[in-house]
Amino acid sequence: MPIYIMISKLTNEGRKTIKNNPDRIKEVDKEIEKMGAKVLAQYATLGMFDFLSVLEAPDNETIARVSTELGARGTVEIMTLAAIPIFEFVEKMG
Repeated sequence: MPIYIMISKLTNEGRKTIKNNPDRIKEVDKEIEKMGAKVLAQYATLGMFDFLSVLEAPDNETIARVSTELGARGTVEIMTLAAIPIFEFVEKMG
């Protein structure tokens, strides 16, 4: 199944939500699964972005829906990238 990297930055509203309810992150993971994707790994990051998530989804349309649904809430700004496993990439280059 295709892999996607989702890099996100909390808005002021998002920071308030996470501060008041840190378990909200787990709830969002369940919502993502209901939309047809799966969270494989998540990291809190320092710097320009707050979180990096590795997701699996059946297609671009599914991950676009996830990204749009989450971003529309106004609590997070998201950049989503398609990821190709490096050995698959090298194989296709040969």
